[in-house]
Amino acid sequence: MGHISIWLLAGLTFFLSLWIVVPGPTLFWLPLAVGAPEISPLLGLISVLLLVIVLWNRFHTLLMALLLATLTLSSLPLLQQPRAVAQAEQSMAIAFAAPSRAASYAPFNWLNFFKGIPTGQFRLQTNIPFANPDGTALALDLYQPPLPKRRYPTVVTIYGGGWRDGSPAASAAMGRFLAARGYVVVAIDYRHAPAYRFPAQLEDVQAALAFVSDRADEYQINRDAIALLGWSAGAHLAMLAGFQPNSSTDISSTDISTASPPTPKIRSIINYYGPIDLAAGYREPPSLIPSTSSNYSRPSSVGHLVNCPLPMPKHHPLPTFIQPPPTASRLPCSFTAAAIIS
Repeated sequence: MGHISIWLLAGLTFFLSLWIVVPGPTLFWLPLAVGAPEISPLLGLISVLLLVIVLWNRFHTLLMALLLATLTLSSLPLLQQPRAVAQAEQSMAIAFAAPSRAASYAPFNWLNFFKGIPTGQFRLQTNIPFANPDGTALALDLYQPPLPKRRYPTVVTIYGGGWRDGSPAASAAMGRFLAARGYVVVAIDYRHAPAYRFPAQLEDVQAALAFVSDRADEYQINRDAIALLGWSAGAHLAMLAGFQPNSSTDISSTDISTASPPTPKIRSIINYYGPIDLAAGYREPPSLIPSTSSNYSRPSSVGHLVNCPLPMPKHHPLPTFIQPPPTASRLPCSFTAAAIIS
């Protein structure tokens, strides 16, 4: 490898590793700030290999310093991982009873990091149309366990993307993983902003849930064991959809759901870093998230999550690194550690 190539690769890895600690100042840079910690082990491995080459060839000391800085930055997420895992396990132990059986897979190992999430046998149907609002065709992907002989608990996944982009394919790895372990996974689509304003996205999620309920027998779905799982914007929609009056949680009527179709009972909501109070988030923006729009108040979960049967515990079980922001104390109701990780 030539001297110039090493300098270019070292500079690129250093640039990417900087985003592990540097907040994204605008939406353009935000993907780097989000993605850099996720690829930090790869950045660290590249910097180690380059360091070996630099030491072997006795290249410039400045290049060595650049690579050492990259290695230090890329090591930060891994150094923080043991403490984060311990705190997460402690908070889960406080909020929930011990599981009836141990997990059949390790939550993290290096082999899976490079190979991807392990899968197994499953059945897959893609691009199943479920709605056509305003002439916009919406479809879902269906992941099923290999044996079509019984009804299975079901997870409806909702992708993130700032309500503006994304597709059901984003849930493919999770769908394959869960289907091979005895779950039906329904990865749904919804219309995107800004072409379609809220509540179009919520209406699409509700239409998908009604479709799932109507086709439950055909898809081997247990109507009494349906969970919603969302990431980011998808988690926000999962919270809204799961706490509508025609879901399993009995809350007072809201103007955005009076005309929605009947939906199945929602037994669980899994919220991966989904926003809760959008209006407060605009007034008091987090330092790591750039804000570009003031049109946040109506889609906020606050005002729709009322009279909830899941009270906020007096001593919140979440460790500080995943606790909701101070604005969460204004929620009419809140959730335990499994429901809010934002």
